[in-house]
Amino acid sequence: MTHVQVTRRPSEHIFIPMATPSGFPNLTVLDHPLIQHKLTLLRDRHTTSRDFKALVSELAMLMGYEVTRDLPVEPVEIDTPLERMTGTVVQGKRVILVPILRAGLGMVDGLIQLIPSARVGHIGLVRDEQTHAAHRYYFKLPSLDDTSEFLILDPMLATGGSAVKACAALKEAGARRIRFLALVAAPAGVRLLGDAHPDVPVFVAGLDRELNENAYILPGLGDAGDRLFGTL
Repeated sequence: MTHVQVTRRPSEHIFIPMATPSGFPNLTVLDHPLIQHKLTLLRDRHTTSRDFKALVSELAMLMGYEVTRDLPVEPVEIDTPLERMTGTVVQGKRVILVPILRAGLGMVDGLIQLIPSARVGHIGLVRDEQTHAAHRYYFKLPSLDDTSEFLILDPMLATGGSAVKACAALKEAGARRIRFLALVAAPAGVRLLGDAHPDVPVFVAGLDRELNENAYILPGLGDAGDRLFGTL
């Protein structure tokens, strides 16, 4: 990720992450200061499992504000304590959250707080530790129609294999509008997902440097599932 150094005083420097990395047309890096602050805490190896879980939820909520800024809305008549007025609400129960099991579950609560009417589906994908290929073992969605807006949730976009399979499964089920949310991503995963599904926008809090030989993101934040559920 490209950084711009801004000098405030001779002894103080701020690094502002850019939101539009070149070469990734489907990617948006959310550079809000609070998102970047919480992501730094999340990466810290000394952050406890309890705090890690809370930070994942908080990050998902903060990211949700940006990701859902263009949801369709409709007018509604309400009565305030003083008079009648026309307000604005999101059209129907359009949003369907789809966490990739198991780590994606950590992002659900934060988004449910933001969008209480959202419904939740699940995709179970397991990665072969030898080939790094993802295999699906579970798939369940609520009822959907042409207006449904899907948000796939996974803290890590590493090789991109799970993301590609998740998007394909949703499209086979009839999904037309899909967005992918991850906390951190590797360039290889973003490219693979973009090549396979160029119509799926990707939103992340951090675009990291690379994958290591075991397909873990560097600098990353470790194994999100293990840190969420205390299975280190």
